[in-house]
Amino acid sequence: MEIGAYSFGDTQRNADGTLRSTTEAVRNLFEAIVHADKSGLDYFGVGEHHTTTMPASSPGAMIAAAAAATTRIKLGSAASIIGTDDPVRIFQQFATADAISGGGRVEITAGRGSSVETFPLFGHSLEEYDDLYAQKLDLLMAINNAETENVTWSGTVRPALDNLAVVPRPASGRLPIWLATGGNASSSARAGQLGLPVSYGIIGGAPHRFAPLADLYRRAGAAAGQSPESLKVSVGALGFVAPTKKEAIDRFYPGWHNLNVEMGRLRGWPAPDKRAYLAQADAPGAYYVGSPDEVAERIVHLHGYLGHMRHFLQMDIGGIPQEQLLESITLLATEVKPRVERLLAQK
Repeated sequence: MEIGAYSFGDTQRNADGTLRSTTEAVRNLFEAIVHADKSGLDYFGVGEHHTTTMPASSPGAMIAAAAAATTRIKLGSAASIIGTDDPVRIFQQFATADAISGGGRVEITAGRGSSVETFPLFGHSLEEYDDLYAQKLDLLMAINNAETENVTWSGTVRPALDNLAVVPRPASGRLPIWLATGGNASSSARAGQLGLPVSYGIIGGAPHRFAPLADLYRRAGAAAGQSPESLKVSVGALGFVAPTKKEAIDRFYPGWHNLNVEMGRLRGWPAPDKRAYLAQADAPGAYYVGSPDEVAERIVHLHGYLGHMRHFLQMDIGGIPQEQLLESITLLATEVKPRVERLLAQK
């Protein structure tokens, strides 16, 4: 089981609640990735958001910088919103990062986007939401699976490629490409049929209820003739680790409250309710907030339902202090990860 973290960037706040600079947020994210590598985490994903509170708008740029500053950790997008981006540029950026990393540590996770900020920002219509995604995923796979630098592809959402070079190529020839979904059945089936690993973003409810989706994914892959080795499941979730459960609950709550106020303003979420927060922070809720023992036990419990091979947490939300984030990363790598390995070995 790989243990990791992901982030959309987290803009820090002043004492009066006003936001500090997005420049600081990007620097903090870079520091967190380097710290995760040194601490022993297996994976760090950089998501794509375009808001003042979560400003990690360019996963490719951040991954390339991190590739130069780390030595062992796997790096990926979590996720790249390919429907509103150009798959050629995404592939080039991540293949460049792969070369900088020494090869074999960089992945792309292709998502449709849980938010819609990228559509007006890049001039796309929400009416084309699924068509954009389907065609651009097809182009991304065509580039990745090409036997040479030259690629030929045609569709309706982007100009065709007629035997044009897309460079650089990844060190091993291809990049791992994951399909991200928040729990959509058709996306699960699509990932299985295409033989792509699937990454579930579980930010609410009971995570074990994703088991039928993981089963659908594997059945769709088997029916399409995909090899069992190509069918992998990962889980990204909210979480925070501290020496005790009470410390974890208390440290994560202010950021969770700020995040929900922000999402209420942007997307109409209900006003934050601490009772809902506390319910999600206890099993079987979706938040992996607790001591190393509790978080490890909950990850292994979910593994019994999903059989996932990677579990990674978003810990920096709503202006959580950077020093607390770094401590949580340390505990995740040095305390949670070995506990998960030990518990899985006992099964």
